[in-house]
Amino acid sequence: MLNPRVAGRYAKSLLDLAVERNLLEDVHNDMLLLQSMCKSSRDFVTLLRSPVIKADKKNKILAALTEGKVSQLTSSFLTLMTTKGREETLPEIATAFLGMYNTMKGISKVKLITAQPVSDALKQSIIDKMQSSNPSQQIQLETAVNENLIGGFVLEYNNNMVDASVLRDLKDIKKQFEQNVYVQRIR
Repeated sequence: MLNPRVAGRYAKSLLDLAVERNLLEDVHNDMLLLQSMCKSSRDFVTLLRSPVIKADKKNKILAALTEGKVSQLTSSFLTLMTTKGREETLPEIATAFLGMYNTMKGISKVKLITAQPVSDALKQSIIDKMQSSNPSQQIQLETAVNENLIGGFVLEYNNNMVDASVLRDLKDIKKQFEQNVYVQRIR
């Protein structure tokens, strides 16, 4: 992240303005679109961060890419960003905005990484278990597959990580063998 304070301030301002104008859901969808554009196109992020390309050219490119896809408020916000020279923080602003939106709406993001794809019944079971511990939260479960885990799972939520994978167990065993804690050192 380039500058999390700047991203947080702009995201908070946009969130407050969207709430004030009753356009929160529209701006949320716009930020989802911008975040997906940033994640899917490295060239787009490089364009935003390029000091060689002038602000008016970046503004025209952003306008062309988002024309008819974003609300008027988001369009004005993007113009303001390029005018102020803050367009390089747009990916971070989108992420910060979505985090603040989730906090405001009581949504918790949970990421489950497994060695094999999981069934819908297991996904629902995890969501139910997480909601039973905190009924006021909505759970958004994102799943990913990482075959290197061999077995087990990694669960990430609220800046916490539960690593119950076979890969982690094997790494722990390897570390114990390297330390050789069971054999006394001989001189």
